[in-house]
Amino acid sequence: MTAALSRLLAEVDVVLLDFDGPVCSVFAGYPAPQVAAELVDLLRRRGVDVPPTLASEPDPLEVLRQTGAAGDQDLTRAVEDALCAAERRAVKTAEPTPYSREVIVAAWQAGMPVAVVSNNSAGAVTDYLARRRLAGYVSPVVGRAYAEPTRMKPNPEPILQAVRTVAKPPDRCLLVGDSLSDIEGARAAGVRVIGYANRRPKIDTFRAAGADVVITSMAKLARSLVHQGASDGDG
Repeated sequence: MTAALSRLLAEVDVVLLDFDGPVCSVFAGYPAPQVAAELVDLLRRRGVDVPPTLASEPDPLEVLRQTGAAGDQDLTRAVEDALCAAERRAVKTAEPTPYSREVIVAAWQAGMPVAVVSNNSAGAVTDYLARRRLAGYVSPVVGRAYAEPTRMKPNPEPILQAVRTVAKPPDRCLLVGDSLSDIEGARAAGVRVIGYANRRPKIDTFRAAGADVVITSMAKLARSLVHQGASDGDG
């Protein structure tokens, strides 16, 4: 795997990171099921007859998706606003992913621009990066399109937005993601992709979905990036 990872890094110029997973656990201190339940309560207060499947949904992003699919834009905006506020609260107690900082700094030191492409709100991502003194290493931050959940990954649009901003060909960009939507979105955008399998069952899923490389720890990527920077310096 180390050789495959090194070869992959030698073929790209830009690192794009998903946020919740590769960078941090957003809802470590403010659990995602609690946020999802609060969004469901908001729907009920607005007179929505919430189906049982949605009432028990633990993923706040899925609550937003299903609200958007119902076609009521005012309601979708209300859920979006509540979710944005919850995410900005959540990042105050988010738990950094081990070696995520090292990945960001090592990529930057190797001369590789680092961007974040997230289904979380850009405001929450920006707040987190500022709190962790990482904002100077990361640009752009591409977050969730406001009240348009169909534009979230696996839709390739946010990935392509980041690619356009860094002004590199898609196949010279590398996305690191921990979900199937990241792998699928990267493939649709034509960018290379590392599947960060932070749970063992994801390994085979990511390989089957076409990830270029699968890692189980961000430490492997950090070490490879440090080596990549040293190799470039020798050249």
